[in-house]
Amino acid sequence: MAETASPPTTPLARAERFIWLTARVLEQRRFEHHFLGGSADAVETALDAYRNDDNGYGHALEPDLRGPVSQPLHTAHALSVLDAIGRCEGRRVEQVCRYLTQISTPEGALPALHPSLRGYPAAPWIPVVDDPPSDLLATGPVVGLLHRNKVWHAWLFRATDYCWQAVESLEKTHPYGAEAALGFLEGVPDRARAAAAAGRLGRLVREQGLVVVEPERAHEIPVAEGYAPGEHHFAYDYAPTPASPARGWFTDAEMDRALDHLAALQEEDGGWPVNWRAWAPGTTLECRPMVTLKALRTLRAYGRDIG
Repeated sequence: MAETASPPTTPLARAERFIWLTARVLEQRRFEHHFLGGSADAVETALDAYRNDDNGYGHALEPDLRGPVSQPLHTAHALSVLDAIGRCEGRRVEQVCRYLTQISTPEGALPALHPSLRGYPAAPWIPVVDDPPSDLLATGPVVGLLHRNKVWHAWLFRATDYCWQAVESLEKTHPYGAEAALGFLEGVPDRARAAAAAGRLGRLVREQGLVVVEPERAHEIPVAEGYAPGEHHFAYDYAPTPASPARGWFTDAEMDRALDHLAALQEEDGGWPVNWRAWAPGTTLECRPMVTLKALRTLRAYGRDIG
């Protein structure tokens, strides 16, 4: 009889099996690129399946928004994929900026949802309105990412001003809002101003209890208002790499405890869990490979041995 293959043992090998079992083609290609020497071209080809004629992205690229229509959050996700493979440049990004210009609010920023989503399924905590306001959650990461990649486009001028005003006026926030602000601050060109804003933001996050610095006590700590049970945020959520503006918010010991916790979250099937509210059968299945890729990249960025 032929010998049975041994089950994978390293975190990376276990995650690889999980990816091949469950992931969409895009996440498979991303895994290949980041961990198996796969090509960036293959990632771009997979991403193109989500692109629309208006130069935005749709088709549930961000799984909590269903339907084919382009949306700011889908397009932000696409830009983050391009950024991670070193392809956030050129004609493609110029076309994306045209789409962003077309859907911007009167302030020149992005809404969380464009009304074109009406009639398609979406997570119940993201309401569709006819005249949506500007939203830092959608705008901040896009502006920061484009600046970090040295993209120059007229859309960025007013959008940057909006983000500065939104970030520097923050008083009471929530974890995803703080992450969006960090996305902006990570790339905006005025580094001295960004460092000051990041320091202030870090104090708000800690004072308002928006980060769990003792993971073993997470079950004792309430989540942010409106968040699902167990939807806590840890140091690695704010500082996914040592270069993050939020790294200075945490001591070495706090970061080490957080990374130990992240590594321990890998489940028996090799994937990492989703901690936000599940609302449809397919969304958790599609999100887990994305969360798994993020966990692996964070652990590797901090020099953890993943195999």
